[in-house]
Amino acid sequence: VQLVESGGGLVQPGGSLVLSCEGSGFAFSGYAMSWYRQAPGKERELVAVTSGHGDWSDYGASVKGRFSIARDNLKNTVRLHMNTLQPEDTAVYYCNALGGAPYTEYWGQGTQVTVSS
Repeated sequence: VQLVESGGGLVQPGGSLVLSCEGSGFAFSGYAMSWYRQAPGKERELVAVTSGHGDWSDYGASVKGRFSIARDNLKNTVRLHMNTLQPEDTAVYYCNALGGAPYTEYWGQGTQVTVSS
């Protein structure tokens, strides 16, 4: 099982970035996919989540209206579109898969996003 994130980097405040996560080794469409983030000295927090078939999604309060999650079950990928980025969005972003039978959780290795001028 693998979750491989990509797309992190340095962006200026007000800019945009798209993170991608490709899953392999499990039944991707049977899992809710989420993005979490963890800033230095802070707890990991949920950024966005989407259901197995992408018909439902939800967002953390701090990113609602700025970020968008989208999955492609044919390509086993989930993306996080991040707009109007602010310095407080700086964190390591992690891809998460939750689901299956028995209920199982997988994590990616994380990708760094830094918002700075």
